[in-house]
Amino acid sequence: MDILHIDASVREDSRTQRLSQYFLDGFSHEKVNIKTLKLAQECIPPLTKESLEHRTLLSEQGNFDEPIFHYANDYANADMIVICAPYWDLSFPATLKTYIEAINVNGLVFKYDDRGNAIGLCNAKRLVYITTAGGKIISDDYGFGYIEAIAKKFHGIKDVDYIKAEELDIIGADIHKILEKAENKIDKLIEKINKDE
Repeated sequence: MDILHIDASVREDSRTQRLSQYFLDGFSHEKVNIKTLKLAQECIPPLTKESLEHRTLLSEQGNFDEPIFHYANDYANADMIVICAPYWDLSFPATLKTYIEAINVNGLVFKYDDRGNAIGLCNAKRLVYITTAGGKIISDDYGFGYIEAIAKKFHGIKDVDYIKAEELDIIGADIHKILEKAENKIDKLIEKINKDE
């Protein structure tokens, strides 16, 4: 199984990263290949008029071997996607949105049918979204909700799981207990995934 781990955290001591690593450790055996993409180190530029037109032309030609598509190819071919993204400003770091723009390629990650409906082309049947927040996550609709919608409605990924640990920076918070609770949810998810395989 090929797992693509998309890490949108920026801190060395990231609690989000800690939880995603805990999840990945549950799959650390010889049958699993994990590729980690640290978005803060990738410097993926946002799309411009010129880069979008260039990408569209290559896409229409079916020329998906060009370097511009390497993120999209990795995403489309992975067996499972794991996204590690802290909860920032009701959503997630901008690097993750820029990454989504880079991989959301018509003809590679999804296509449109003759009625204009998106049909997912991704190999993955599961995406796991892991986040942490210093305060309370006001709504799951923004950060996680966006990722869930695009994964299901565009990429064809049927199972989207959500692990969160919130209120970590509230005065008096038992950080260890909050993270341990999230790890217990991860244990149950790993057990479920292993049963489904």
